[in-house]
Amino acid sequence: MLTIVVEGISDEAIVRRLCLVANVAVGFVHIQRGKAQLDERMAGYNAAAQYVPWLVVRDLNSDAECAPELRERLLPAPAKYMHLRIPVRSIESWLLADREGISKYLGISKTLVPRDTEALERPKRTLVNLARRSRKRAIREDMVPPEGISAEVGPGYTARIIEFSMFHWNPESAAIRADSLNRCLNVLIEMALTLK
Repeated sequence: MLTIVVEGISDEAIVRRLCLVANVAVGFVHIQRGKAQLDERMAGYNAAAQYVPWLVVRDLNSDAECAPELRERLLPAPAKYMHLRIPVRSIESWLLADREGISKYLGISKTLVPRDTEALERPKRTLVNLARRSRKRAIREDMVPPEGISAEVGPGYTARIIEFSMFHWNPESAAIRADSLNRCLNVLIEMALTLK
């Protein structure tokens, strides 16, 4: 059984989908309220990973130039069973990397979806802006913040991310275009063999 740590509930759905694809049994999931809380507890998670497998997924954002630099800062001495995976720049880049799936779900042309999603400065903003162009009114109302509101996302954003990741996202297709996702999926596939 794998113990998982993520920043939020939409991230949990994405990681659970990856575990399903890799055939890894999920045990307990720690859902933090953002990266600050996750970072504070990293040492404790690492101590627990001396004995059982842990997967921590934490966005790179703008906290470092690259994932290895952030990994070194957060986890200089990883325990035997600790796996820290860092989406570049945020986990939404993994969803966007399934260009066909996300364009169909949002009701937009595939040509609007960027090819190199890991090169995006703000993948979440890109996703919201793509939803803004959706032919589906419900998608726009859920994912795009109303005019005059300072929120980054719409009121149904999290629910839509969960729905897409669990029922429409193709992680294997996305992994071809997102190296950090490919690395995470490979770790899970290797883990599935050792956990049997």
